[in-house]
Amino acid sequence: MFNGRAAINYFTLSPVNADSFKNIINMLLKKEEIELLDNRYRALFINALSGFKNANLIATCDSKNNSNLAIFTSVFHIGSHPPLLGMIVRPHSVARHTLENILETKHYSINQVNEAIYQQAHQTSARYARQRSEFEAVALTEQWQPDFAAPFVAESHIQLGMELREHHHLTINNTDMIIGEITYINIEDDIVEEDGYVAIERIKSVVVSSLDSYHGTHLLSRLTYAKA
Repeated sequence: MFNGRAAINYFTLSPVNADSFKNIINMLLKKEEIELLDNRYRALFINALSGFKNANLIATCDSKNNSNLAIFTSVFHIGSHPPLLGMIVRPHSVARHTLENILETKHYSINQVNEAIYQQAHQTSARYARQRSEFEAVALTEQWQPDFAAPFVAESHIQLGMELREHHHLTINNTDMIIGEITYINIEDDIVEEDGYVAIERIKSVVVSSLDSYHGTHLLSRLTYAKA
């Protein structure tokens, strides 16, 4: 058994249909057992429990024109009018160039990761010196638009220009929440349908499970608006 596990209780679920299912062995963890898990094991385990997460490259630049690129899986929708997106930044216990640049310039871009670049995107999580651009380090193309103070990733099929609206420090775990407004959108026209739905699976967007597992996406179906 993996040595990252502490003293975990296990129990067997009786199958609903014995002909179709084998006995299912379940882990049962309470607060005390969770706290005893090995740090790395706990990080991989807990990060997987909420399900698949989006994968985006956050591109920034400081006042000295040092560009930065980092993968984030914590971007989330807040509202459509105004168009707001939030994201969580890990504790500022070490240099967080993305957070520092956003607070300095008030601008950043969100660039969706696709199957062609997911390995390069993952590599941006390595710690590079401030003077070393991740664009150069992982061989992605730095793209600029007029009158916008942050770069974009040319290889991304959905590029969003963001302006900082709010910054909140979360004392519960020393992370930071960034809320930005979308002020620029560059998206492939043929994936936007007449009702505004964006078929992101057509551009081979990827999702992330835990910290290092990348997955493709496909559409099951679109359902009608639910009413009671």
